[in-house]
Amino acid sequence: MQARDEKLESQLKALPAKPGVYLFRDERGNVLYVGKAKSLRPRVRSYFQQSADTRAAIRQLPERVADVEVIVTGTEVEALHLEQNLVKRYRPPFNVRLRDDKSFPYIAVTVDDDYPRVMFTRERHRRGVVYFGPYANAKKVRETLDVLNRVFPYRPCEGPQPGRHSGIPCLDYHIDRCLAPCVGYVSKDAYREIIDQVIEFLSGETRPIQRELERKMRAAAESERFEEAARYRNRLFSVQHLAERQAADRRSVGTIDVLGVAVAGDRAAVQVFPLRDGKLIDRHSFQLENVAEQDLQTVLEAFALEYYGSSPSVPPQIVVPRDAGDTDALEQFLTERRGARVEVRAAERGEKRRLQELAQQNAVLALESDAAQTESTRLRRVEALEQLREELNLESLPVRIECFDISNIQGESPVGSMVVFESATPKKAHYRKFGIRTLEGQDDFGAMAEVVSRRFARLQDAASDDFDEGFASTPNLVVIDGGKGQLSAALAAMQAYDLPRVAVIALAKRVEEVFLPGRPDPVRLDPHSSGLQLLQRIRDEAHRFAIGFHRQRRESRSFGSIFDELQGVGPARRRALLRHFGSAEAFLAATQEELEGVPELPAKTARSIYAQLHKAGRG
Repeated sequence: MQARDEKLESQLKALPAKPGVYLFRDERGNVLYVGKAKSLRPRVRSYFQQSADTRAAIRQLPERVADVEVIVTGTEVEALHLEQNLVKRYRPPFNVRLRDDKSFPYIAVTVDDDYPRVMFTRERHRRGVVYFGPYANAKKVRETLDVLNRVFPYRPCEGPQPGRHSGIPCLDYHIDRCLAPCVGYVSKDAYREIIDQVIEFLSGETRPIQRELERKMRAAAESERFEEAARYRNRLFSVQHLAERQAADRRSVGTIDVLGVAVAGDRAAVQVFPLRDGKLIDRHSFQLENVAEQDLQTVLEAFALEYYGSSPSVPPQIVVPRDAGDTDALEQFLTERRGARVEVRAAERGEKRRLQELAQQNAVLALESDAAQTESTRLRRVEALEQLREELNLESLPVRIECFDISNIQGESPVGSMVVFESATPKKAHYRKFGIRTLEGQDDFGAMAEVVSRRFARLQDAASDDFDEGFASTPNLVVIDGGKGQLSAALAAMQAYDLPRVAVIALAKRVEEVFLPGRPDPVRLDPHSSGLQLLQRIRDEAHRFAIGFHRQRRESRSFGSIFDELQGVGPARRRALLRHFGSAEAFLAATQEELEGVPELPAKTARSIYAQLHKAGRG
């Protein structure tokens, strides 16, 4: 400890008074926090001064920091760029982050294809693709795509080329969802016009499309083609419904994003109102974690770095709260990101100020709603754990629950799973998979004993070189998926280890009976009780996890047997094909063009694989 303090003190004395980025690392070298500063020396030293920071989470940093690394930059804007890249790379636990760290959904149009697709995606860097978004709600994106496909009959099939192996139009053609470019029922130019209309609509220009649909509807009605007129009418209604979502028309406002930010305790909420050509086209709501009472400017910068850093486009103006502080560095960063001038400022009057106040109100409401929902969820979880302790006569509250399941089909590729719930919530970082090693054929009891034995053998390895955090904690409750036989096998395996008192139960699927050690009759919990519902959720999660691993091993073996017969395919190309197609069935059904589209696979090899498969009669 003294050596660590002396090292830190010497590092703090040597800090330069220049702009740059600082990284705090723990004793293992893991990055705890990344920050930027106009002047590194006073900023970094402030963390190690008594009562310098009132933020609870930040107060924990100095005692965990073993090393300070600084990177000097020429300007604060360069520091902002570097901070963004380092946060993306290391994902430090003390930095502000969007909840769940999910990538944003987009609508993508593959304009470089002969017959472009319009599709949902979460990636944004492919060449020859136009992206619209990001959106906060994946469900809304899929609903929008469904309506768009009713109005614009673009092809819904996957792949760079339209169609399927049979060479005949699919069902989408017969229900007016596609014009069947796969069989030449529509020309490239006519199909491109449809895609141009989709792009125009997604860009916010809805009136031209509505007028065109109205014209076609009237023309069909005047010619007494009433069924065709009805189709145009339905498409018009769909377009109008989507256009109504875009709300009020404020042409004087132009193309801007309006941000509202609310901060309370360790969380913050951000509302983004994107206006395009004066139209409010959506409302994006985001929750941030790890805020720890940071000032509004820091929260705003952290959000903007992640949100606009992943956005395919940045508007020319961003309206922020009036107490957002100095936004010059953020403005320059976004200007470089956009490649054109971006203005980040508060609105003092008029429609922009009214919109910002509206966004701010929504942010406050979202934060209050999230806090209320979080507290309600916490109380329900506590109630479920209390019920389990009471009804199963447990010695302590089952804070950490581990559940084990076995999956196989007639003894083939048997596997086991362990899922972990802490405080009644999944702790997925501690989930573990087990390939059964010692058994052949179907023996669920033996497989359960092996999995449980291997799990608790690792509990005693906490100080060893192969330390695994998922195995380091002792559970309060072990749940076995099965009946008396599985429970007995698990208990016998656990008795081989010097364990603290760990409660063990089995949950049978048939009538949801709970078996306890030493009791001949099962316990039947109230089917509506939150305790049983928690056990069912844990058991179902273990079952899902085990089945997924079992399917993965089966498909890997299936792939292996196929590849054993193919020339020119080694382990690296085998992995590339597995990643690309996902299953043996999809691989065998692939066309030559689809095989040639596999990354890391030369076109000559792809053609050879296709020829070998079809020569063998597999295609």
